[in-house]
Amino acid sequence: MEESINPQQDPKQEQDQQQKEQSTGSNPEQKAEASDVEKNKLMAVIGYVLPILFFIPLLTDAKESKFAMFHANQHLVLLIFVIAVNAFGTIIPILGWFLILPIGIVALIVIAIIGAVNAAKGEMKPLLVIGGIQIIK
Repeated sequence: MEESINPQQDPKQEQDQQQKEQSTGSNPEQKAEASDVEKNKLMAVIGYVLPILFFIPLLTDAKESKFAMFHANQHLVLLIFVIAVNAFGTIIPILGWFLILPIGIVALIVIAIIGAVNAAKGEMKPLLVIGGIQIIK
């Protein structure tokens, strides 16, 4: 037996779900066109390997791509956090050297790997913890 789903089954539940998403700050995954993803996949992945390369999509024809620009923003945010972790980890003696630097760098490497995998799959998922920051529009 097939069950038919009635889109007007319970509008209150839909409204409650939307309010819950807004209150928790969860950002539903954005979508890009398949042709855009295939054309700009390399641009999206390259900045996760070296975050300093976030500007490459800005200088090429990928600046018109929603997919490439989303990931360029994620690269820039990642770069800012890499610089911050290294600065604080280096400046603060003992605690920074033995706690902030090792834990921060490992966490950022894991975040970068997750971002590269998402970009390679053609997904526009924000990075863990830091992905909600938007600098490049």
